[in-house]
Amino acid sequence: MLNRRSMLAGVAGAGLTIASAGCAPDPAGTPAPGTAGSGSAAGSAAPKAPVKVGIIYSKTGALAAYGETYYNGLQAGLDYATKGTGKVGGREIQITYTDDAGDADKAVAAAKEQIGGGTKIIGGTVVSGVALKLAEQAAQNKVLYISGPAATDALQGINKYTFRSGRQSLQDVAAASSYISSGQKVLVFAQNNAFGQGNVAAVKAVLGAKGAVVSELLVPETATEFTPFARQIVDAKADMVFVAWAGATSGAMWQGLQQQGVLTSTKVVTGLGDRSTFNAFGAASGNINFLNHYFPGAAKNDVNTAMIDYLTKKGQAADLFSPDGFVAAQMIVRAIETGGGDDVDSMVKALEGWSFDAPKGKQTIRATDHVMVQPMFQAKLVADGSNWKPELVKEIPSDQASPAEKK
Repeated sequence: MLNRRSMLAGVAGAGLTIASAGCAPDPAGTPAPGTAGSGSAAGSAAPKAPVKVGIIYSKTGALAAYGETYYNGLQAGLDYATKGTGKVGGREIQITYTDDAGDADKAVAAAKEQIGGGTKIIGGTVVSGVALKLAEQAAQNKVLYISGPAATDALQGINKYTFRSGRQSLQDVAAASSYISSGQKVLVFAQNNAFGQGNVAAVKAVLGAKGAVVSELLVPETATEFTPFARQIVDAKADMVFVAWAGATSGAMWQGLQQQGVLTSTKVVTGLGDRSTFNAFGAASGNINFLNHYFPGAAKNDVNTAMIDYLTKKGQAADLFSPDGFVAAQMIVRAIETGGGDDVDSMVKALEGWSFDAPKGKQTIRATDHVMVQPMFQAKLVADGSNWKPELVKEIPSDQASPAEKK
């Protein structure tokens, strides 16, 4: 569902901030003590050149909340992977951040500016359409690109330079496969954008392969009134409705489905979003089957604990896309540490086939098509006083949640 601030050097008044050498700014553009790039080369007559990294994500726009979570997770991951130094092999990680605001043109302009300035590692973005454009830039310019929470399956195997730190739609859908059987009707209800279309394709690929009959109802991103669409869902009489939604209209959409009886007329399956959406389902939570990429209680391991502790000390809460930022940092450090930071082909090889411990558990980057092999989860929302909180129902092992290999 799926965060980006690689600064456009020299651009003034555009809401962008330049990261000064040796200093990584926070989302407000002020130096963030203790984050990557904040170390000092004092005392060294010939300090090693820093490694330039560009992070492009949504500080503003419809998915800004996801961008913030990604950014916070990235800071936690950099602290963890560099042991608080902001350095790898004596070289500072010098990061600049750009707000793509969900706009592919802004993201591409930022990437070109960064690459032109010598940056060989680009990361970020929550938006699937933006990620695809950045992947194009990676191939054209032969730089390493590590996509963020953007879930589009089109990134899988798109080129040798593109990786991802999050999950993809096929992995979301794989976690839903136990809810449907051969011959049953599945309706995909989603926004008409790259994310929604990707989910339609994923459901057809995964559930269709199990014999389900799949159709779709795609809604314009600008829609704010959902009653007519809810009525279409009821009239479709599907055995399962797979809802793929992201952004500020989520609450209104769920309210529309509940008011029109969708949640009690069929089995509804959807991804469990960030914590801000938990209360949006209300009493209807008991009628929804949730798939999940991550929530703090889903995984129990030392890396997850380290991430949560770091965020807690900063007054932040671990959330849906915290691991995407954290893992991006782990991948950046791995690429620099093993691949040198300057030789892109070596950095690509350093990531391919790499297995490591992440907040969700053991993860592996599949060498052939750069799929991030990882566990997924099924969850439910339970009452917590006047609020709602997630509980783990089932962990889907990484091998069961992995997309088919592309060669």
